[in-house]
Amino acid sequence: MSYLKFHADQLFDGYRFRDQDEVLITDDKGIIIDIVSLTEAGEDIRKIEGIICPGFVNVHCHLELSYLKDTIPTNTGLVSFLSQVMQSRNAVTEIIEEAIVKAENEMLANGIVAVGDICNTTHTIRQKQKGRISYHNFIEVAGFAPANAQQRYDAVDTIAREFNQYFPDTTSIIPHAPYSVSKPLFKLIKNNKSNKLFSIHNQECDAENDFFKNKQGDFLSLYKNIGLDLSFFSPTGKRSVEYYLSFIPKEINALFVHNTTSTEEDLHHIISNLAHPFFCICPSANLYIEGRLPDIELFRKMSSVNNMVVGTDSLASNSSLNILKELMVIKDHYPTIELEELLKWGTINGAKALGMEKEIGSFEKSKNPGVINLVFEKNFVKNLVF
Repeated sequence: MSYLKFHADQLFDGYRFRDQDEVLITDDKGIIIDIVSLTEAGEDIRKIEGIICPGFVNVHCHLELSYLKDTIPTNTGLVSFLSQVMQSRNAVTEIIEEAIVKAENEMLANGIVAVGDICNTTHTIRQKQKGRISYHNFIEVAGFAPANAQQRYDAVDTIAREFNQYFPDTTSIIPHAPYSVSKPLFKLIKNNKSNKLFSIHNQECDAENDFFKNKQGDFLSLYKNIGLDLSFFSPTGKRSVEYYLSFIPKEINALFVHNTTSTEEDLHHIISNLAHPFFCICPSANLYIEGRLPDIELFRKMSSVNNMVVGTDSLASNSSLNILKELMVIKDHYPTIELEELLKWGTINGAKALGMEKEIGSFEKSKNPGVINLVFEKNFVKNLVF
């Protein structure tokens, strides 16, 4: 067996920066052998400029929407954005699949080794079968009319069964968002005992909470445009989190995505009711759609930094699929957050959120997390070993 030895300006192991004189050793397939001191590493050490760290984990993406890149204007607000996505769902299959291949190539080039991918169709299966990136497939269901709950669930279950033929332990049926899933549909999702993870688009805009509290706001126009009679729905007087929180299994990893308008009260409800919540920030998409970011300092205060993870969202709401870029957007807006903490969000935290921490996310013996080289002044990620 041959070994590869890397000595970088800085070595980040998934949890922290190591001593400057330490060397990462892998085999020729990228499996981690050890981290040792420079004096113990022997010969044939490769000197690396910049930082080396484990491959990135993109906790939230919509790979199948990659064909929508550069088609939806920025700063439209969520309701308008959703309407335009729904109107664009009938693209030619060949165009969709070509965009999927291109987008996955981009993620690989940007050092992404695992993805939590939202799926409404089977378009991504062919590419995922190549095994170039590890995926957890979140099969998303939507339907706010209670009478249609079983029909909507059965349609998505058919898609999930097809994914399960190829990816049996990495497929979960999940709700789209509070405003698009009825309580009977939430119950059907919760009763699916084969679900490994839970994920939901949470509180992306003020209109979401306005709808649940008062049955007012921009979402009324969305429902009107799709012909949904809302006579069955009465305002709850509460924010959206309280509408659906009881439908999440308490012991499962639960991913809350976007969280743009989440408050201290919302986070308290989540943290006090669930054993394993994770908060996924998609900063570029938040800025693209709503022109604002979540109160990230509030999340750091209310939860553990071990609960913070990062996603790119889709190319419908982002110019690229690049976790390093997302971390730098956060750093630009919150300069007091140390790079060490941000890299942890993008590596081991993401791996834990997707239940992949035994294989990826950190430089621990026998893992194969990918080894990437970050050179900030040159603004690129260079893949070394996968």
